[in-house]
Amino acid sequence: MRSGHSSLRDLVLAALFLSLGLMLPFLTAQIPEIGSMLLPMHIPVLLCGFVLGWRWGLAVGIITPLFRTLLFSMPPLLTALPMAFELAAYGLLTGLLYRLLGRKPLSVYLSLILAMLGGRLIWGVARFVMFFFGTEFSLPLFIAGAFTNALPGILLQLVLIPALVLALRRLKVMD
Repeated sequence: MRSGHSSLRDLVLAALFLSLGLMLPFLTAQIPEIGSMLLPMHIPVLLCGFVLGWRWGLAVGIITPLFRTLLFSMPPLLTALPMAFELAAYGLLTGLLYRLLGRKPLSVYLSLILAMLGGRLIWGVARFVMFFFGTEFSLPLFIAGAFTNALPGILLQLVLIPALVLALRRLKVMD
């Protein structure tokens, strides 16, 4: 059982990750194409899964795009809905996989890559379901949205997330 102190710490850190997810897209807001390439909302959610585990990662992942749509009307709701499933999968999978694979440096990379693939597949399934409600979707659109157009963000995540997770571990901010 976790103490009240660590529960409060987790809540505060989750709020920090949520805040980062809401604010980081403003760095690319002037050029929306850059935001869809760099994926600024994904970074805090992935980190949250690593730092706080799957429960907080899942919660922050599903809330971030929906709350951002509610507050700022961006991303548009039809973008935010599948994104909420994608980011929830990122938070869930990074937290679960990092715990299951052992907390070694190689596990950070493996957990991140598997979570990124799983989240993109979940996004594709959500977009496919939305197809039945009149939104356009196809295999080429899935490949473009999940991989081709997102390549700069994928590369950024593969460099930045492990470096941050390993630095946080060295600083004893996380176990």
